[in-house]
Amino acid sequence: MRMEAVAASVVAVLGTLLGAGVTHLFQQRTRLRAEEFTRDERLRQERLDAYCAYAGLVVSYRRVLVTRWFCAHENRPAEEAKDARLRSYDLRSEVQEALFRVRMLSGSPDVALLAQEVFDAVSDVHRGADAAELDIRRRDTMSLIDAFVAAAKAHVGCLRPTAVPPRPPSPSPGPGGRRRGAVRPAHPAPG
Repeated sequence: MRMEAVAASVVAVLGTLLGAGVTHLFQQRTRLRAEEFTRDERLRQERLDAYCAYAGLVVSYRRVLVTRWFCAHENRPAEEAKDARLRSYDLRSEVQEALFRVRMLSGSPDVALLAQEVFDAVSDVHRGADAAELDIRRRDTMSLIDAFVAAAKAHVGCLRPTAVPPRPPSPSPGPGGRRRGAVRPAHPAPG
């Protein structure tokens, strides 16, 4: 009888140790998955921020370069042309900084290459010889920017737009032109 009690105690202790070990393994695996998820989500968010900042800056840079073209080709005041030129220099530096951030964070060579193509094309948008060439360059650069945004969106996993649930149809008016279920005011509105 005594041997059976010892055997039962040993089995109980081994069962407890095995249970603790298995629990530890599951908790460690869960912790590692949570850390990986957090790290991946943080990187995704940083990429999203970098891509959005780059796209916004490159659109602003493009707009200022188009203003420079109009200043040069429509004999606008020299002060306006100088302001546009200086603003374009500042924005060019900001766009380059954002481009470096895109290159560093992007795990996709295609997105980084497309970002560089956008920068190169936008930098030349104001070099059109006439209004027709400017329009072509504007259209081409906007298409490139749209392509960059689409590629960046796919890269960060924003493939499906958030669906807005459709509004329920409004109830049909009941007798007297009022909607069914509408509350009649307690006091008539002053006429």
